[in-house]
Amino acid sequence: MELFHVDLKKTVDHSYDIVIGSGLEDRLQEDLDVFARSDGRSIAVITDSNVYAYYGAELESRLKNALPELKINTAVFPAGEKSKTRETKAYLEDLLISWGYRRDTLILAFGGGVVTDLAGFVAGTFARGVPFLNYATTLLAAADASIGGKTAVDTDAATNLIGLIYQPKRVYIDIAMWKTLSQRELSDGLAETIKHACMADAAFFSYLETNLEKVFSLDPAVCRRIAEKNCEIKYRVVMLDETEQGMREILNLGHTVGRAIETVSDYRLSHGESVSIGLAAQARLGRNLGYCSEEDVARVEALLRKAKLPVRIPEWIDREALIRKLYTDKKVRGGRLRFVFQKGIGSMVEFSAGSSAGAAVYSRYIPEDSVREVIAEL
Repeated sequence: MELFHVDLKKTVDHSYDIVIGSGLEDRLQEDLDVFARSDGRSIAVITDSNVYAYYGAELESRLKNALPELKINTAVFPAGEKSKTRETKAYLEDLLISWGYRRDTLILAFGGGVVTDLAGFVAGTFARGVPFLNYATTLLAAADASIGGKTAVDTDAATNLIGLIYQPKRVYIDIAMWKTLSQRELSDGLAETIKHACMADAAFFSYLETNLEKVFSLDPAVCRRIAEKNCEIKYRVVMLDETEQGMREILNLGHTVGRAIETVSDYRLSHGESVSIGLAAQARLGRNLGYCSEEDVARVEALLRKAKLPVRIPEWIDREALIRKLYTDKKVRGGRLRFVFQKGIGSMVEFSAGSSAGAAVYSRYIPEDSVREVIAEL
């Protein structure tokens, strides 16, 4: 018998910059000189039908005029969570192949969370991995999807079950583009914003209690503060646990119930609306377990309502189907439900500290009967 050892130890730097501002197209164009022109890369813009209707033709024309020697094409798919599938991913990949794209490709994800999730997944697997940039046009993408490198598609079984962690080369958060968002789309992003405040920043939670409604009038100072705080809270977690070995699970706050509701509703409820109900559920479950007070629960639900988000499960949702769907959550181990919990307002419950033997534990097993009790309340 022969034994060969393959030594692949190496230091990998996945660092990148997040650029926050209003009207970042000029900055994007300058950066493409570095990321694409210097390497002679072809640029593939991936976006959805809604974003393309507002910005697509103008963006493609701008890039082609600035970088005439590079191949630039735009791939568009139907907007909405229902497009975040393996079929759409294959469609995008087939388009790139038909256009002659190979390993010398740079992908620009231009849009909201579905766009950054799909385009990032394509980038991570196309030609075994090509670089990509995230240009977030929505508050939801700015708060969550564009940062951290999580990419995925949904299946009938569960959301985000198939994907990978693949970091972008740069992220752009363009607050000026929020002007095209509906109230419902702004509320979607506020759900993730409130989640961040619940888990990591009591002062930011208080700030939102006073200023959140100004987001709907696109107050520049409030929108910028929210964009910056979301980034600060999320990247602090990602820097400590890029691949979700422990601490990064706290970013799932509200998502155990939230993702299940989103799927069971067949996406009639948006991601933010579903997470909002999930946040209310975990706060009430946490109250029952002694992690939150009644006042904490009331403050969380009041802030969600202020953001024009639901905190109750619609009557038309099948409760039994919802319970069954909880078991598709990625935190489930050995067929047992696991939740993460906020500790009061602004921090998370840590069930065991990290050590040389392993990462800290932020989730715990919860009996189904305890979850049913809270589902019945909602």
